[in-house]
Amino acid sequence: MEKVFITGMGTVSPLGNTVEGYWEALKRGASGVGPIDRFDTERHKTRIAGLVKDFDAEALFGRKEARRMDRFCQFALAAADQAWSDAGLDADSIDAERVGVYVGSGIGGLDTLLAQDAVLQERGPDRVSPTLVPMMIANMAAAMISIRFGLHGPTMAPVTACSIGNTSIGEAFRLIRYGLADVVIAGGTEAAVNEISLASFSNATALSGRNDEPAKASRPFDGGRDGFVMAEGAGIVVLESESHARKRNARTYAEVIGYGASSDAYHMVATHPEGYGPYLAMKAALKEAGIGTEQVDVIFAHATSTELGDLSETRAIKRLFGERAYDIPVTAVKSMTGHMLGAAGGTQAIALAKSLQEGLIPPTINLETPDPECDLDYVPLAARQAKLSIGVSNSFGFGGHNAVIVLKSVDSPQA
Repeated sequence: MEKVFITGMGTVSPLGNTVEGYWEALKRGASGVGPIDRFDTERHKTRIAGLVKDFDAEALFGRKEARRMDRFCQFALAAADQAWSDAGLDADSIDAERVGVYVGSGIGGLDTLLAQDAVLQERGPDRVSPTLVPMMIANMAAAMISIRFGLHGPTMAPVTACSIGNTSIGEAFRLIRYGLADVVIAGGTEAAVNEISLASFSNATALSGRNDEPAKASRPFDGGRDGFVMAEGAGIVVLESESHARKRNARTYAEVIGYGASSDAYHMVATHPEGYGPYLAMKAALKEAGIGTEQVDVIFAHATSTELGDLSETRAIKRLFGERAYDIPVTAVKSMTGHMLGAAGGTQAIALAKSLQEGLIPPTINLETPDPECDLDYVPLAARQAKLSIGVSNSFGFGGHNAVIVLKSVDSPQA
């Protein structure tokens, strides 16, 4: 079976629209959360989010092309462009039939749907855009990436709620590992910060109401946490087989060595209180990686800043790692970005790859008064230098979807 490496990375995020900008902000412990300025929030209980800033789709794609894509698709294409360029791929020198795209979105083009529903109500059915459906469907990000680079390999859009990024990366990893593709562009994207989703999450009492202190609102594992913070963006990586990467002398960031998936089979939105599904996914990922619990150096937690979610993930980690759970650094980058929903796993995979590369763990900010039941080492407040070889990244989603990937550092810049 082929080894699989990350050879390119790209992101659009509340902390910056390049990988380096995003990573530098994580290391500093910066927050990307602030007041929502895209629409009037006066009627809403929650008025903060992690919004992408300084993103000009028309400058990137041209006015005509930008107007044909929903914001979630624009984010994905921008991040994919970065990852493609970063990987040094050339459309003229690859076998396009063996290059795939696995990129999903949890919610898809909700902005487009809402805008066109307003057109329907105000101006009638004859004025509804004929591009409504292709702009809003969740597979369009993967499709547009495939079209942009002329890729004919397997292309799909996994929909596993907030675990999409890890699902996409994990399934793409297996596709390459078993020789069915040489390269796969993989990750997730989301642009769902709008009035209706904000209202729905807020009415479900899932969102933080810390409107006067937005930078302190996302506080995983803290005793004062009161819900997650919605965010948006995209995280895309290029996965490549060892043989293909060696042939073109590609730079590598990290090796993907394991993937595990499971279902809580418990509740529509609530995670299993004992973290049984996350435990199963982590266990499966380590098994596929062929490693023991003693070999894991860091865990990038899903950790959205909800009371039950953070506690159940802590319990899952303790169940799998036993007493060693207390010795493994666990960090929560959503404390800085907010919860990017379908984009969370992809951006977190990028953060883990950079962490392994530099030997530095970004902090869990806002962890000022730890929840007594969340008693692991969550790297509070400040980044930490550490010798890192293997890291685990967790992503969980509504419906009980759990996806975990395991990355390993590379000893040299060559594959």
